Amino acid sequence: MSATVKTGEAAGTEAGKSPEKAAGRVRAVRTGGGLSLRLDMRATVVGLLLLAVAVAAAVALIGSGDYPMTPADVLAALTGGGDPGQQYIVNELRLPRVLVGLLVGAAFGISGAVFQTVSRNPLGSPDVLGFAQGSSVGALVAIVYFQAGAVGVAAGAVAGGVGTGLAIFLLAWKKGIHGYRFVLVGIGASAMLYAVVLFLMTKANIVEATRATTWMTGSLNGRDWDQVRPLAAVCAVLVPLLLFNGRPLRMLEMGDDAAYALGVRVDRVRVVVLLAAVVLVAAGTAAAGPISFVALTAPQLARRMNLPRWRRGGGSAPLPGPNLVLSALMGSVLLVAADWASQRLFGADQLPVGVLTGVLGGGYLLWLLATERKAGRV
Repeated sequence: MSATVKTGEAAGTEAGKSPEKAAGRVRAVRTGGGLSLRLDMRATVVGLLLLAVAVAAAVALIGSGDYPMTPADVLAALTGGGDPGQQYIVNELRLPRVLVGLLVGAAFGISGAVFQTVSRNPLGSPDVLGFAQGSSVGALVAIVYFQAGAVGVAAGAVAGGVGTGLAIFLLAWKKGIHGYRFVLVGIGASAMLYAVVLFLMTKANIVEATRATTWMTGSLNGRDWDQVRPLAAVCAVLVPLLLFNGRPLRMLEMGDDAAYALGVRVDRVRVVVLLAAVVLVAAGTAAAGPISFVALTAPQLARRMNLPRWRRGGGSAPLPGPNLVLSALMGSVLLVAADWASQRLFGADQLPVGVLTGVLGGGYLLWLLATERKAGRV
C-alpha cells in the first residue's frame, strides 16, 4: 500500500492553512485506502525524547539504592538474566516502585492538562483546586477513625477525591461548568479542606499523626505490585478516554461559542473529561500520596517544549491545545527523575519525593506568576 506525504510548507501556500502547517511543522499522510493522518513533527520528536528520558530515568532509579546496580545489570535482570538476587531486587522490590512513579506522574500530568484546558488558566491544577486536599481528608479519616491499613487508606483517598470533585462540580454548575467559576469554587474548597486536615491531625494520636504526615508528604517508598495493578487498570481505561476527547478539548480553548459552532457538545465534554481527570488524580493520590506540583508544572513544561518556531520569543503564553500525551510523559519524567535525585542527593528513602517536587514546583509557580504579571495577564 503506497502513501503520499504532503509537507506543511507546500500546504501552507493554500488558503486557510494554519501557521504550524505553513512552517512545515505538520505533515499530512494519505494512504491508498482513503485514510488520512496528520503528523505533528515537533510534537512527535518531543514525545520520543520525553519517552527516552523517562526510560533512562526509570533504569537509573531501579539501579539506585543500598545495593547499586549498573544499567546493564538492570536491563539484564529485567530481561530474565542476572543472578537470582539481582532479579529479586529488580523485579520484586524496585520495579513496582518505578512503575508506580511512572503511572502516577502520567496520571497527574494528563489530569493537570485537562484542568488547565477546561479552566483556561495555567493555575487550574488539582493541587490548587482542592482535589488533592479532598483525597488527603479521605485518607486521614481512614487512618484516624478506622485505623485502616494500606488498602483502607487508598480507598479513603479515592472516596475523598471523587467526593470533592462531585461537590465542586455541583457548586460550580450554573447552566454548565465555566472555567472562572470552577477555579474560584476549587480554591475555596481547597482552603476549607485544608482546615479539615488540620482538625483531623489534632484528633490523631502520635502514631496516627506520624503515619498521616508521612502519607501526606507523598512518597514512593515501599510501593509494591498491590499499588501497581489497580492504578494501571484505572489508567488503561481513563487515559484512552481523555485522548479520545483531545480534539474537543482543543476546540474548547477557542471559547464555548466557537466550540458549539464546530459541533462540540461543550457541557458533555467538560463533565466527561473532568470526571475522568478527578478519578485519575484520586487513584494516583491513593497510590503515592498527594505529591504536589507535578500536575501544575508538567502540562506547562510540555507546552513550552512543543512551542513552534513561529511562536518563539512571544512571551510566556503556551501553545494552544491540551498536549495530553506530552503532559503525561512529562509528568512521568518529572516524578521519576525527582525520586532518583532525592535518592542520589540524600540517600535511599531519606527524603520523600513529595518534598523535592514541592520545593521545585513552588519555585516554578513563583516564576510563572512573575512572568504572567510581566506579560500583563495577572
